[in-house]
Amino acid sequence: MFNIALVEPEIPPNTGNIARLCLATGSRLHLIKPLGFSVDDRNLQRAGMDYWKQVEIRYWENLTEFEIATDSPIRRFLFTTKCERPYWDEDFQNEDYFVFGRETRGLPESFLHSNSQSCLTIPMADNARSLNLATAVAIALFEGVRQLHFRRG
Repeated sequence: MFNIALVEPEIPPNTGNIARLCLATGSRLHLIKPLGFSVDDRNLQRAGMDYWKQVEIRYWENLTEFEIATDSPIRRFLFTTKCERPYWDEDFQNEDYFVFGRETRGLPESFLHSNSQSCLTIPMADNARSLNLATAVAIALFEGVRQLHFRRG
């Protein structure tokens, strides 16, 4: 299905909830270090419940390692508030990577700049600064699932 990549996630319950989303959709979870918590954190386990060990998880030492390993022809989409292109304008494909940044800072500017053609946003009202990370992942992931299901009929 899809690949969800979290760059330096900071909040254990968000990552636990995203792990649950990955399991529910058959998607892989990629965690790019440094992580702001231990994967043994009880908040992470509580949010992911007993699903954590069932989720296909890949750990990356840093963003550079992830970037090199997932370079073209692999399709990566970077979700950010710093672009105008809505996520629903993209035709997602099986095995696409959806990349999300830290809860407090998002993705690094240099990474966004070097991948500007792959940036997508989740449109929000002007008074909203951002969405919760797990909510943003759910929106993007289930749009991808919807598109693949619709194409298959």
